Amino acid sequence: MPVPPTNSQRLAARDRPRPNQQQWMHQSWRDLLFLHWRVAPELIQRTLPPGLTVDTFDGAAWIGIVPFQMRNIRPVWCPPIPPFSNFLELNVRTYVYDAHGRAGVWFYSLDANCWPAVIGARCTYHLPYHRATMRFARDRSNGQITYTSYRRRTPASTATAFKYTPHGPLGVAHDPGTLEFFLIERYFLFAFRKDTLYSGQVHHPPYEVCAADITSWDANMLALDKLPVPDRPADHVAWSPGVDVRVYGLHRVG
Repeated sequence: MPVPPTNSQRLAARDRPRPNQQQWMHQSWRDLLFLHWRVAPELIQRTLPPGLTVDTFDGAAWIGIVPFQMRNIRPVWCPPIPPFSNFLELNVRTYVYDAHGRAGVWFYSLDANCWPAVIGARCTYHLPYHRATMRFARDRSNGQITYTSYRRRTPASTATAFKYTPHGPLGVAHDPGTLEFFLIERYFLFAFRKDTLYSGQVHHPPYEVCAADITSWDANMLALDKLPVPDRPADHVAWSPGVDVRVYGLHRVG
């Protein structure tokens, strides 16, 4: 049986050494909205590939919708190329650990409005990217953000939209025993292709996060990914101005 990660294994970014491997990419993630709902662990476990176990907090699994901006995306050997280095992304995710007790993220879908990014990520990272029509707008008068996304070749009714306003002081989730740390301090991702489980790492400073007032939301992305659709607002909401990220390659999970 896989052993769940302990708090000592859940290192914060400030304590986590940079991976001793070749870096593949530079990325900047900006204006991240984290919306999370509690879900029964057994519902999530049945959606996972072999080799992954649902990670829980306070007895619950968690599903997240995370819309944000991708900026200055580039391989380490290449400068940013403006048409392809800046785009929008929205991911649907949950939290898992592998047989080695490494806690990470499992993505159900990642939507982006840049077709080279969609193709590249599918081929190199084996991640379920989809091409979408997306828009990000910020009201300079009150700070409200409007984020919309429509996945290509899906019914018009599945379009999703969020309106929200970040507020309050920024802080870092330092304590591994808190829900915010559990949801946000994640530095491994997992992917599955042709009966093989892969893991990859990222490295970045700790997220600074604050609260956000959600004016409107929907869970259409969860329905698209055939996941339980909540009938209530998110159980946890946070917003971050973003981080600069080092991205490393995939490795088979042995």
